[in-house]
Amino acid sequence: MQHPTTPIATRTYGLASKLALLFAVLTTTVSVSGQTNNAPKTDVGDRMLTQYFQLETASLSTDVVTPGMTLPELEEQQSTDRKRLAEMLGLDPMPERTPLKPVIVSTEQRDGFRVQRLHFQPSPGLYVAANYYLPPKCDEPLPTILYVCGHANTVKDGVRPGNKAAYHHHGVWFARNGYTCLVIDTIQLGEFPGQHHGTYRLGKWWWNNRGYTPAGVEAWTGMRALDYLETRPEVDADRFGVTGRSGGGVYSWWIAALDKRIKVAVPVAGITTLHNHVVDGCVEGHCDCMYMINTYRWDYGRVAALVAPRPLLISNTDKDSIFPLDGVVQIHRQVRDVYELYGEPNHLGLQITEGPHKDTQELRVHAFRWFTRFLRDDHELIRMPADKCIELTDLAVFDTPPADERVTTADQWFVPEVQDPDPNWQESLLQKTFAGWPSGDQIPALDTKRIATSVKDGIRCDVYQFDSQQPFRLPLFVLSAEPEPKEADPQETKPAKDSSAEPPSADANNATPNHWTVEVLGQEAWEEVAGGLASILPKQFPDAVGSDDRFQTLSKRLKQDPTGTLVLFPPRGIGPTQWSGNDTKRGHIRRRFMLLGQTLDGMRIWDLRRAIAAVRSIPEFDDAPLTLRGSDHAAAWILYASLFDQPVTELELIHPPSNHQDGITLLNVSRVVDMFSIMKQAESRSKLNVWSDVASEED
Repeated sequence: MQHPTTPIATRTYGLASKLALLFAVLTTTVSVSGQTNNAPKTDVGDRMLTQYFQLETASLSTDVVTPGMTLPELEEQQSTDRKRLAEMLGLDPMPERTPLKPVIVSTEQRDGFRVQRLHFQPSPGLYVAANYYLPPKCDEPLPTILYVCGHANTVKDGVRPGNKAAYHHHGVWFARNGYTCLVIDTIQLGEFPGQHHGTYRLGKWWWNNRGYTPAGVEAWTGMRALDYLETRPEVDADRFGVTGRSGGGVYSWWIAALDKRIKVAVPVAGITTLHNHVVDGCVEGHCDCMYMINTYRWDYGRVAALVAPRPLLISNTDKDSIFPLDGVVQIHRQVRDVYELYGEPNHLGLQITEGPHKDTQELRVHAFRWFTRFLRDDHELIRMPADKCIELTDLAVFDTPPADERVTTADQWFVPEVQDPDPNWQESLLQKTFAGWPSGDQIPALDTKRIATSVKDGIRCDVYQFDSQQPFRLPLFVLSAEPEPKEADPQETKPAKDSSAEPPSADANNATPNHWTVEVLGQEAWEEVAGGLASILPKQFPDAVGSDDRFQTLSKRLKQDPTGTLVLFPPRGIGPTQWSGNDTKRGHIRRRFMLLGQTLDGMRIWDLRRAIAAVRSIPEFDDAPLTLRGSDHAAAWILYASLFDQPVTELELIHPPSNHQDGITLLNVSRVVDMFSIMKQAESRSKLNVWSDVASEED
């Protein structure tokens, strides 16, 4: 086996001319814009994608409490779910609870409260800047609130007081009303310029591979903040509450779900349904801190249920565009079933006030009352507003970032890559990486059908379709040399023939292949061959202008390829099923797959598995040897697809990724296995040819 980072001249395998031509077809970035009347049609792909997201989301939108469930069964489920949530946040194994090294930078007396500027380290170098609000005097341990912040840009005159400064009025209110309150910064928009925007806008798709989400860092920070608060004499550790709005709302969910030390929770504008995120498009308004890596394919009611039976107030406004009202109400309905099974329906509340996605006074008042009711057994009216009374820059903790800070690089170390893959890593891939593949009765029949045949200049093209996964019905373009006719046929004087009727079989033309090569196409490779296919299949490409030059390239390829028959296969979202949108929109499509516990690359690997099965289901195949060939991302799809089902004869991989960080996007794959192990396993099943450089014929 050749390691994929080792340059290998194509002529090493005696295939220089073939691979040079192949590489040109697969990697040339020529656009088909000159071959089509208009922009590529995407209505078929868009329709399939919309239906797919609806079907997949509906299949995951199940109730937490199932019919007939008992309380012991629910408690057992919650115990398992709490461990799984930690895993999906990158907290399995849980990081070591290293010394917090807290430092109180200053204490200042204000009107009716004190405020401290401090910092601590949940993990070495993971500095958290915080402001701690206390009453003027603390004669006894007090109920204490952990306030986690939403996104607020507070930079002024070069000073970064952090988003904690924007929410200081909450801490002030609690301190003035007999609580202590720790308000902590987050990675994004805190005093350190860290990131929540990896897949949202920075193209860091390897976050999915690593199983990294900044949500896990924020959850860990909150849990360690409780560790710190337990050391303070002013704190009654049996009366912890947590709250926050927007990003802070969702962190409230993570912390309360994972840490039972939280006795009361008020997440504000922090949760809605998978349907809202995926089908309605709310994902486009959220950065990565809002999401776990959805390995176990949950809807968000499953997260919310982990707070039960502790007092929980779900709080939202009625015109919040990124946490829509219908989804919030649906989450409440699912969680209500859980609280009723616990016999604690009064511990669950739903507050809906008028307004947009904003920190309104109405939201604050009900949150204050909920904490006062359950942490102090006090039902008095709220008589004091929460006022902003501190210059934000006065709340900055650091003058300059410490030299050993690792906040800005958390994505590179917080979730470690696997060092010694488990011997059963292939099974782990099915559970942790490819759990979104259909199984059982979810797998449709292939229903492989030939829908057209056309011949031009001695080249025959059969078009097949098969069902990969509902609703994706995908094409196979089978190219072969047309045998010489036994007797003259006037029809053959025409430049091309095309029929949508069922054509005669290849056997009838004495054209049974002795070897099949399935060439897997990415979008650029598709754009290079599309004009040639349109030239031979004008009825199948009514909106395209065929290119005789591209057809001649395909013809030359086929004649120089000794394998016999060439199958061109574009997986979902490529070629005939491509969808519309600019790079930003397409990025959010990829994020939708992640929310479903999948990735687009992972599902294209599934498509390739189904394509291999479809090829083998064609009678003319007759158990002939099969080669898979592809470049760049397509090479990676081939590599993973070859690990499952019946082995294929040979793999030809051009420019496959040398590691997971630079390769395709697959959930958790770097936590399961390394690329070398993948290559080694593939080689044990198939003849493996790897090219990281392609030599020209003159070389």
